[in-house]
Amino acid sequence: MDSYDTLIIGAGPAGLTAGIYLSRARQNVLILDSGSGGGQVTLTHAVANYPGTGETFGYKLASEMKKQAVGFGCKVLTNQKIRSMELEADKKIIRTEKGDYSGKTVIIAAGGRPRTLGIDSEKKFQGTGISYCATCDGDFFTDEDIIVVGGGNSALEEAVSLTQYAKSVTIVHQFDHFQGYPHAINAAEENPKITFMMESLVDDFLGEETLTAARIRDKESGETTELSITGAFILIGYVPGSEPFSGVIELNGRGEIVTDEDMSTNLKGVFAAGDIRAKKFRQITTAVSDGTIAALNAMEFMYGADPDKI
Repeated sequence: MDSYDTLIIGAGPAGLTAGIYLSRARQNVLILDSGSGGGQVTLTHAVANYPGTGETFGYKLASEMKKQAVGFGCKVLTNQKIRSMELEADKKIIRTEKGDYSGKTVIIAAGGRPRTLGIDSEKKFQGTGISYCATCDGDFFTDEDIIVVGGGNSALEEAVSLTQYAKSVTIVHQFDHFQGYPHAINAAEENPKITFMMESLVDDFLGEETLTAARIRDKESGETTELSITGAFILIGYVPGSEPFSGVIELNGRGEIVTDEDMSTNLKGVFAAGDIRAKKFRQITTAVSDGTIAALNAMEFMYGADPDKI
């Protein structure tokens, strides 16, 4: 069994940042990722709000983070599906389909994913018209016609926010009423740029290289409308990647890992960072912040508050 100072689960911005801090401090660090690494940022065609980079491709930003972590000596293994784990003892053990690994500390940064519509064409236009983050991608649709799918607070508030960029915003919602707070509903209804298609479902997304239209079906009549759009923001919820940790670590009712401000979980020596933990905002910058805090507190857990070590 390979032994490390810290095992990090997830090679997105939070995990890679933790790896950068720890490996630069000459810790022996292994990052395990169930996929190819990079996290959700790789799905974003362009990132324009990450400080100091200007506008860059999402995959490029993730690649630079990984390169930096590896350059400091961090080991990154991808396509590692977790079979089991033992996190309560001083020696933490993670077993994957490809190997078993132990560490003095563990940082869980497995991220999560936006809830999708499950339409085949949805994946085709991810990053070329379909987005799950209005804050990240709104300005790419300046003076264009777009839709927002959803009816909760996030969908309503983001729809209003998107009107500062888009020419028009159509909210597509499957019910005849919204699930948001009254002030969020009123703000959307009073905005002249926003129209509504209630009791409606998106059946398909259309286009060649980029999104050009959405086929929307009225649930009651069954009639379909082909709406010309260049952007679709799907805001119907979020799914944390916490399935492997159910029954192992404390989760809240939404399946998010519960931490304190030090990123500590209910298990000693186990930390969580990024989109998988219970938090309000999910941005690249907040993930990086979480990863930094988790790494520094993992160091303190192993060595105490020794300024020469941290």
